[in-house]
Amino acid sequence: MTPQTITAAASGTWKLGDLTVRRVGLGAMRLPQHGEAFAADAVPRDRGRAIGVLRRAVELGVNHIDTAAFYFSPLRSANELINQALAPYPDDLVIVTKVGPGRDPAGQWLPHAGPGQLRGQVEENLRQLGRDHLDVVNLRIVGTDSIAERFGALADLREAGLIRHLGLSNVHPHHLDEAQAIAPVVCVQNMYGVGASPEQRAFLDVCGAQGIAFVPFYSIAGTGRTAGATTDHSPEVRALARAHGVSTAQIRLAWTLHQGPHVLAIPGTGDLDHLTQNVATGSLRLAEDELAALGPLHHETA
Repeated sequence: MTPQTITAAASGTWKLGDLTVRRVGLGAMRLPQHGEAFAADAVPRDRGRAIGVLRRAVELGVNHIDTAAFYFSPLRSANELINQALAPYPDDLVIVTKVGPGRDPAGQWLPHAGPGQLRGQVEENLRQLGRDHLDVVNLRIVGTDSIAERFGALADLREAGLIRHLGLSNVHPHHLDEAQAIAPVVCVQNMYGVGASPEQRAFLDVCGAQGIAFVPFYSIAGTGRTAGATTDHSPEVRALARAHGVSTAQIRLAWTLHQGPHVLAIPGTGDLDHLTQNVATGSLRLAEDELAALGPLHHETA
């Protein structure tokens, strides 16, 4: 089977509540611009190419797209691109968005939304995506403070029918406990990748034991974060890439998928070739000794 014919079905599936998704999805952060996401001098990506990536992703079986209203550059919004490319949406497509952070029209970051502002952010996502409800909404936070009021506000919107399922992003284990006392949590979206710390691994395992999807971000980018894929690959990663005839990015993504059946991947790209490689990674199997070789690597994702 050639990479061009490998679909997201090769990665297997997991459930976000009652919604079944394939384990390799697509992150929309890079669709609006070239280069570093959120950069003040971001160059808008060609609209046709961005739309082409979204449509090709669905053709390849991707049915989990991660987005946010604050993913935009001059002239381009990830949500608007998703709407234009894919509406009317396929029945099995799950669009996951996140609230908490916000940016003004010039792209400058605003203070994170408080409980009373979250409804406005949810409604903005609904408007941009052309939906009457959101499949999954992650509350993204910074810090260790209580999330009870903010998560409670989203739980109220879930009861009102604006949100189907709730998740968390960039959180600590105590935040998951706090949230679950309020409403069910279907996913945790945290930084994770090759070189993850023992604490990060323990949290991933906690989610797995509870049937909660763990959705790593920057699993390919690593220390590159919003700037894109890291070039600081270890010799072990490079050696495995050569042995399998794939890219170092594919090895990092495959390693992440091997961390548990509840681990979902949302690699972001605006490039058709990279999209094809990312989806094909769902069929890449690493042996136990290969996984072990990457396990003790230094912590790259801090």
